Amino acid sequence: MLLCDRAPARHQDRLCGDRASSSHPLPAPEASAHHPRKPRPAPPNKLSEVEVDAVLSELRSERFVDCSPDQVYFTLLDEGTYIASVSSFYRILRANGEVKERRAQATHPAKVKPELVADGPNVCWSWDITKLKGPRRGDYFDLYVILDIFSRYVVAWYVSPSESGEQAKDSSPTPCSLTVLHRTS
Repeated sequence: MLLCDRAPARHQDRLCGDRASSSHPLPAPEASAHHPRKPRPAPPNKLSEVEVDAVLSELRSERFVDCSPDQVYFTLLDEGTYIASVSSFYRILRANGEVKERRAQATHPAKVKPELVADGPNVCWSWDITKLKGPRRGDYFDLYVILDIFSRYVVAWYVSPSESGEQAKDSSPTPCSLTVLHRTS
């Protein structure tokens, strides 16, 4: 291994005897006041204004207003009409700011998150089920808790060896049978 191979990249040119200009390409020249860039000539097969208007009138017609440029192109081709290529259809639409979804889109109202509101105790309750570790590895109990959302106190709780919808229904208290205990400071 040569010394110049182990040297940092910024020093390799001097150590190996290379000129810096031979190992790093020059940036492309920019247009300046002394050397302005020439405008690019129009290609000989550029569509005329009449042809561009014909393409736009077909794309905007009632018949094709909901179709993609590909569908318009192949439908016209099946009928024996060739106006321009598919890429020309897209280029013309892009130049006129019309490259977007051409079909009518359904608008859906924003979904509203449900919100529980309680203006006093025992008006609205919420519940949760939590797993509790059992005496052995892999054994769990389910803790059913019912909370009053106004006061945030536990209204009822129940521990079960397994989770079951029927147990949750049976253990849910009725508003008349329970009272909320308020903390005294």
